[in-house]
Amino acid sequence: MKTYNKKHKVVEVYGALLVDLFCIAVSFIAAYQMRLKLPFGVHINSTEAGSQIFAVCIAGCVIYNLMANRYHHFFQRGMFDEAVEVIKYNIFLFVAASACVYLFRLEGDFSRLMLGYFTVVNTIAAYLCRSIFKGFIRKHYRTSKGSDKVLIMTSSDELPTVQEHICEDKGWSYEIIGYVITDKDMTGQKIDNIPVVANADNVIDVARQMPIDILFLHCPGEKKENLELWVQSFMVMGVRCYNSVQRFSIETPFIGTNNFADFPVLFYAMNEIDYRRRIVKRLMDIVGGMFGLIGTAILTPFIALAIKIDSPGPVFFAQPRIGKNGRRFKIYKFRSMYIDAEERKKELMAQNEMSGLMFKMEKDPRITKVGDFIRKTSIDELPQFWNVVKGDMSLVGTRPPTVDEFERYNIYYRRRLSITPGLTGMWQVSGRSDIKDFDEVVKLDLQYIDNWSLRKDVKIIFQTIGVVLFRKGSR
Repeated sequence: MKTYNKKHKVVEVYGALLVDLFCIAVSFIAAYQMRLKLPFGVHINSTEAGSQIFAVCIAGCVIYNLMANRYHHFFQRGMFDEAVEVIKYNIFLFVAASACVYLFRLEGDFSRLMLGYFTVVNTIAAYLCRSIFKGFIRKHYRTSKGSDKVLIMTSSDELPTVQEHICEDKGWSYEIIGYVITDKDMTGQKIDNIPVVANADNVIDVARQMPIDILFLHCPGEKKENLELWVQSFMVMGVRCYNSVQRFSIETPFIGTNNFADFPVLFYAMNEIDYRRRIVKRLMDIVGGMFGLIGTAILTPFIALAIKIDSPGPVFFAQPRIGKNGRRFKIYKFRSMYIDAEERKKELMAQNEMSGLMFKMEKDPRITKVGDFIRKTSIDELPQFWNVVKGDMSLVGTRPPTVDEFERYNIYYRRRLSITPGLTGMWQVSGRSDIKDFDEVVKLDLQYIDNWSLRKDVKIIFQTIGVVLFRKGSR
């Protein structure tokens, strides 16, 4: 996938640039050691001329690779093409540095032999480090929750074309989780170790329970009505849709054009958050999560002692939850219930005070005495700062549903999972236990998603502090 996601483009370009800058620094040190024949570890006092040449190499790296867009197709380049590119890049650095030496009359202050050493070492280092970087990123994103999960819809006749494009694209930031074959039922079969998960008739019901970020449609010849239904249904679920422009007569307004596996596509989504603001939000989560973990570590011995004295069982409680676009993760809390709470839940379902899919009960007999206190003060949720730091959750977002709740979701409810779930959110600062209708919770969540901003996140964080201190709506 070459251009479909600016965030991944940033990782590709600036990641490769940092690798090259690191190689320049290491190669410069190595060249000094080799030229002066000193053992590694001996301190070298760099001359003013050496500093100037080093600065020229850094500037040359940025100009050649970044400004001239030489990182374009970085992950698509094979080993030989990468070697050629690295050699051309280092020839450029050598010429630029040599020109600097002669223009500023630095021959007496800077060794030309050292420049030769630097060029050879940096050529080898840049090639090896670029290859390692590519391998690491590909491996990481193939197993990471951060990769985009892609569902592909196409016909059996067009499937070979799609596979050929994907193979040539060598995309690193996405993972194909399944195929949907539209003209026949091939469900259960595997194609290049990727399962066929649905057909044209049941795709929406099947996809509703899957972790999906992107739907890619390559369905030339498909009826306009079917394409319209699929795109609108996935958009309602909060899934981004890419439709090959070989079919462009869908009436649903598209956000823009893009590129997926070298297919020109139209891009459909309910809303799209700018990648730069998402990076800022993630940085806020990491910083806030780290501070939260420090506070949690200080309080844990006292909370753990109280929990142990009150009732037998573990201090922490881990439960499977559903995160962004259907990803599963374990949420962590301080245990506030007796250890048989999950088994007893079925007996209490008739006393559920919440209308809809959530379970709420004012005087829940499963809650311990200490548990009642830490719930009212929201202390039980402090371990979730670990989920925030890991990236499973955000400081602000939507409430992550339990597995049994998620299994009963319709496509409208599913859209509340189109963002990373949060430690707090609109529901928590709007009454929490005072809200008795799950549809009202969904309404608040979608209001947050559709009007998201960094300012709103900061406002909700401060409102949450007030809610916790004055125990408004907590139960």
